[in-house]
Amino acid sequence: MKRTLYLAAAVVVLVASWLLLRSPGFGPAPQTSFVLLDGSTRSTADFRGKVVLVNFWATTCTSCVAEMPKLVATFEKYRERGYDTVAVAMSYDPPSYVVRFTESRKLPFKVAIDNTGAVAGAWGDVRLTPTTYLVDKRGEIVKRYVGEPDFAELHRLIEELLAQA
Repeated sequence: MKRTLYLAAAVVVLVASWLLLRSPGFGPAPQTSFVLLDGSTRSTADFRGKVVLVNFWATTCTSCVAEMPKLVATFEKYRERGYDTVAVAMSYDPPSYVVRFTESRKLPFKVAIDNTGAVAGAWGDVRLTPTTYLVDKRGEIVKRYVGEPDFAELHRLIEELLAQA
């Protein structure tokens, strides 16, 4: 009985370790294409040399709507220094709602629609919103936030990443 419990615990530890090692959070950002509201596409490769915030959100997510003015303020604060933002609307969000929200809030950054869920899948099977990734100039994910970020901490980290060569 004890041996079975030890074996089961070892299997759980191995599986958990494997999941942690394979999930985004450290390492290169997935090579994905973002379809923007204007019909153009951008890929993660297009953002090399910039610090980029990739935010998965939905118009029906109250936390997402609440954090949006802070994302706008962050973008405005750092955009001239090599910082960019891509807000990726989840596949279940009707495109007309996303367009209306973007226009009514005058979002100044790139807004993409993930119609198929492929982008969310590539970024670690994102299902909870808001989920936000901060990517450095080399295209490496340096931080993942589930829920609203601590914006003071986020700003310190952006400052640090922008200062890097």
